[in-house]
Amino acid sequence: MDFGDLIVTCLSEHSRNRKAGKLIGQGKSLEEAKKEIGMVIESIDNIDVAYKLSKIHGIDMPIVETVYQVIYENLQPR
Repeated sequence: MDFGDLIVTCLSEHSRNRKAGKLIGQGKSLEEAKKEIGMVIESIDNIDVAYKLSKIHGIDMPIVETVYQVIYENLQPR
């Protein structure tokens, strides 16, 4: 991923990752967001891997941990 891809992922209304974040932020479940988007959402798998690696290596990553909790442990995003 280059810098341009990062900008598009964050800002474009066409980004699957952004759409997923918005849907989850609106209270939809992970499964509902996946179904509505209907394509691979890379950030969902990536946050799972980042969270698990942070635990394995003892690295404190509070943003990753909180996003993981919202996506996988039903922490309310609000």
